Amino acid sequence: MTTVLPARVAEHRKEPAAHAPPRWVRPAAFGLLAATTVLYFWNLTASGYGNSFYAAAVQSGTQSWKAWLFGSLDSGNVLTVDKPPAALWVGTAFARIFGFSSFTVLAPQALMGVASVGILYLTVKRTSGPVAGLLAGAMLAVTPVAALMFRFNNPDALLVLLMVAGAYFVVRATETANPRWLALAGAAIGFGFLAKMMQAFLVLPAFGLVYLLAAPASLGKRLLHLGGAVVALVVSAGWFIALVDLWPASSRPYIGGSEGDSLLELALGYNGLGRIFGGEGNGGIGGGMGGNTGFGGASGLFRMFGASFGTEVSWLLPAALIGLVAGLWFTRRAPRTDATRAALVLWGGWLVVTALVFSFMSGTVHPYYAVALAPAIAALVAISGRALWQGRAHLAPRATLAGMVVATAVWSFILLDRTPEWFPALRWIVAALGVLVGTVLVMGVPASRRVVAVVATAVVLTIGVSSAAYGVETASVAHSGSIPTSGPTSSAMGGFGGGPDSSSSAVGSLLAQTTTKWAAATTGSQSAASLELASGKAVIGIGGWSGSDPAPTLAEFKAYVAAGEVKYYIEGGRGGGPGGGSSEITEWVTANFTATTVDGQTVYDLQS
Repeated sequence: MTTVLPARVAEHRKEPAAHAPPRWVRPAAFGLLAATTVLYFWNLTASGYGNSFYAAAVQSGTQSWKAWLFGSLDSGNVLTVDKPPAALWVGTAFARIFGFSSFTVLAPQALMGVASVGILYLTVKRTSGPVAGLLAGAMLAVTPVAALMFRFNNPDALLVLLMVAGAYFVVRATETANPRWLALAGAAIGFGFLAKMMQAFLVLPAFGLVYLLAAPASLGKRLLHLGGAVVALVVSAGWFIALVDLWPASSRPYIGGSEGDSLLELALGYNGLGRIFGGEGNGGIGGGMGGNTGFGGASGLFRMFGASFGTEVSWLLPAALIGLVAGLWFTRRAPRTDATRAALVLWGGWLVVTALVFSFMSGTVHPYYAVALAPAIAALVAISGRALWQGRAHLAPRATLAGMVVATAVWSFILLDRTPEWFPALRWIVAALGVLVGTVLVMGVPASRRVVAVVATAVVLTIGVSSAAYGVETASVAHSGSIPTSGPTSSAMGGFGGGPDSSSSAVGSLLAQTTTKWAAATTGSQSAASLELASGKAVIGIGGWSGSDPAPTLAEFKAYVAAGEVKYYIEGGRGGGPGGGSSEITEWVTANFTATTVDGQTVYDLQS
């Protein structure tokens, strides 16, 4: 048995060069992309602007070139959002071309989702054939957290696209030990750093390991090629860090979320080690939020299966882990360059490293982060499932495949039982299918082509129907706030309350009539973002996301007011923390200006 799978893999590896693909492959691939496009674009604008924080930054980028470059929250460029601006570059370009609207804010992420599905198909196809590629692409498309985040304007969509593209480049590089393809992988991950910083680097151990293991070249050349890829990564990520560092601080916005106005410090601190270990302004376990599902729940080995992450991404996680272990065992005696084992190492390394980091990190972590796991899970299930199906004449492979099917059915039942009011019959259907299909696989599949087709279809349905149904339901629901979650309800978390109401037409209309550089100022970026979207004008979010960024300082704000550049101060928003100037500014405004009430909101006219 131990020689069956490697032999088949070796035979398949020569197939693309020796045989044209079957005629059905291209129509099936286009059908997959068309179905994914419908899923991600259908009723897209139901979610409005999605995450108003990033939507406001896109709006600002359409009003100011500098705001576009730096990812400023306001077009007056007081401070940036607390992430690098790569995702905003894409979204703002789309909005500049087609006009700023709900559709242009959300459509780039949907396009990235379709592209991610397509590239995953191409990547898996190269090592495991078109059927596995189609299955992997389809499983990614309907994963609930993917159906959520590819219809939402957080940076995760661009991050996933770049990581999947990097995996494709690594596969191409590994086939022929090509340093150019490997350098492209480094460049993709480097640009991913500019989307969501160090999270992009979680795939690097898998990328490096698979090239060292399987590239057909001497060890020295493999190490040299990896060194070149590292250089490409550093250049791709580092040019913008250097630009920000070299640009005079007095003529650019403050880097939101950083303590010292430094993008590198933001990457290593608040958005880096702070996320893993807590502190640095992070909540998570260190902030006393370990029981909050919006912040990942309690950390530990089984966090990905828990109440926070479980229904987001774990539907196929048991099957992926079983397939990974079985695949590595069955290919243990294969040649060093074996394509199937290399693919298992690539996607398995991606999955294990990322899942372990998410499981044990003590800083801020949200359920939607799990979208980074979706491509690896889909690829592993498709690759291992295909290989085990090909070896079904032997008891060990088909028993393992049966284990994957039954484990998926059992776990799907448990996950579906967490929302018992939604489609209650589905969990029983899946459970029955799991028992039936698992039994047939263990007993052996008859040689009849018709029976084989029926059993294969039943295997795919049992493994995928629960996740697909939950994913389609997720895509049919509107989502907003800063912490969206998948499922049959539009549950989401926004900020921490207290800010001006973005639905207040009176306040929005008041600000829309202003002609000053900034229509208003308020405490916190979230409150400012809501006012910007309501009015179409620039609003200063004093103190940034948490209200604790030292931008603007009291002296700077006084200078803005003295120069007639800020018309109103809107009371409320998130309070300032240590080091921020928001409390001082609030005290100065309330002591020196007269308050009026507009639609229940306290407003100070700073130019009266």
